Amino acid sequence: MQIDRVPQLSAWLAETDIVLLELRGPDLLLRLRHDGGDAIVVQELTTPAAETAHPPSHSLTVNAPSVGVFLHAHPLHPAALAPVGARVRAGEAVGLLQIGALLLPVPAPQAATVIGVRVAHGATVGYGTPLVDLDPL
Repeated sequence: MQIDRVPQLSAWLAETDIVLLELRGPDLLLRLRHDGGDAIVVQELTTPAAETAHPPSHSLTVNAPSVGVFLHAHPLHPAALAPVGARVRAGEAVGLLQIGALLLPVPAPQAATVIGVRVAHGATVGYGTPLVDLDPL
């Protein structure tokens, strides 16, 4: 992506009902937010080193199965579903994805230990966004 196209993307976004646009490439993360006025750049990273550290190569990363709001805990319960250090079984929820009023569990693909959470509670995520890092048992 050419960074000089951001003003055009911002103008297009301002003409829509889209609140947040996230574009991710191998060396770029661009977030544009539109709250009724002009679209503004929320976050722009242009070097791979600026991204968060990658987990060890033997680990698994659980990615967002859809767009939504990632929740570490159920809205009615304060305890995290899978805090760092917790062991989870295959299919057990490591978080929830809120899409409107719907809460979808984000399952662990296999038995593992949670070694990292990449997304803050309540963060809006896109399809495929890395959410949780696991160390397989």
